[in-house]
Amino acid sequence: MHSAKEIDTLNTKSSSQPKKPSQKPPSGITKFRKEWIEPIVIALILVFVIKTFIVQNFKIPSSSMEDTLLVGDHLFASKFIYGAKIPFTSLRLFKIRDPKPGDIIVFKYPRDPSKDYIKRCIAVGGQTVEIRYKKVYVDGELIKTPEHAKFIDDNVLPKGMGPRDNYPLITVPPNNMFVMGDNRDNSNDSRYWDFVPYENLKGKALFVYWSINSDVPLYDLIHKIRWQRIFSLIK
Repeated sequence: MHSAKEIDTLNTKSSSQPKKPSQKPPSGITKFRKEWIEPIVIALILVFVIKTFIVQNFKIPSSSMEDTLLVGDHLFASKFIYGAKIPFTSLRLFKIRDPKPGDIIVFKYPRDPSKDYIKRCIAVGGQTVEIRYKKVYVDGELIKTPEHAKFIDDNVLPKGMGPRDNYPLITVPPNNMFVMGDNRDNSNDSRYWDFVPYENLKGKALFVYWSINSDVPLYDLIHKIRWQRIFSLIK
């Protein structure tokens, strides 16, 4: 048994311990911030980082890359293969390699940087390019026409009628590329406006993730969506 003095001491110790304050439920503002604002801000940051440094989506608006890419194709392009460009600077991070002939690249159109173009890289800085009767020569050697490239006009325009089928021998300047569309008779490319500077590069085309045929009515989804092109690699 405890003596009266011991019981008094125990009661004193017990009463001297501070009581834990009761937790108040979060206010409406705090709850809204945690459940809505913070997730949205984090999501926006992730989207910015992914689109700036990793991959970006693009849509094919014209027929200049047929039949490799079709109007209505939606694709992803890798930004880090050539080095992701830091916004508002000329610096690039995480570069794996430089562009090379054969790559299908996305870039800012040199004559209007607000527009994105997609073409095939034919030659890079230091290489020579010449087109003779629709045939393309790089460094004096005939290059193979891409598998799905096409010509829609059997006629060969003479040299005096423009650069489409005959283009004089030129050397690509350093840090530039000569590009062409795979639809060789219907493409606005380096034959008409010269070269693409490396600084205009946005990425390398990877694969088609969605494709819509605008010529098919909306109610015919089975044929409007090009199912066979979804997740097809671009080469």
